[in-house]
Amino acid sequence: MNIQQVDDNKHGIFKLFNGETVAAEMAYTWAGDTMLIIDHTDVSDQLRGQGLGRKLLNELVTFARGRNIKVIPLCPFAKSVFDKDLSIHDVLKV
Repeated sequence: MNIQQVDDNKHGIFKLFNGETVAAEMAYTWAGDTMLIIDHTDVSDQLRGQGLGRKLLNELVTFARGRNIKVIPLCPFAKSVFDKDLSIHDVLKV
């Protein structure tokens, strides 16, 4: 499995591929130059419960840290992970 990011400076998405198939994706919207909003996370029904959403979130957090970007997790999945994991609060918009 590999993760690819597509970003058009307005919206972006991290896609996790299982071969040629998109197994999971996490979409975000830019809110200015230094902040993004996680809109939704989707994992294929067959692969739920295998940590794919968390892999995408980890990739997004690494992206945010590398560019000093703050994150607003509107997506219920992302919000629940931010609520539980203090180690990623450095990118959380408070």
